[in-house]
Amino acid sequence: MRSLLVALLLGISCVAAADEPQLDPFTGFKMVGDWELVRNNCVACHSAKLVTQQRGNADQWLTMIRWMQKKQNLWQFDADTENRIITYLAENYPPPVDRRRAAIAPDLMPPNPYSEKP
Repeated sequence: MRSLLVALLLGISCVAAADEPQLDPFTGFKMVGDWELVRNNCVACHSAKLVTQQRGNADQWLTMIRWMQKKQNLWQFDADTENRIITYLAENYPPPVDRRRAAIAPDLMPPNPYSEKP
């Protein structure tokens, strides 16, 4: 009975692993879609780890790209390239589901003992 349970658990974990895309051994990027385009443009300036530890939806990734273009001298992309990079990043490195809860509304907060108001 125990060996059957172990076999079932191993089978389930193998199926789950088979559904995951392979990772590029150099960058750790998920090898799906436009991963090579992302690799060629992103690791030219910084480590792949900096990319894979970030998370965001398409708007957030676009904001990061715009910041890098403004502050870090990242080159301009043509519209198609930029869209493909953002799509890859948003699909493969989206915001985590278990994000931190929303901030508590100010009217629900206890009084601040350090405020100047009595």
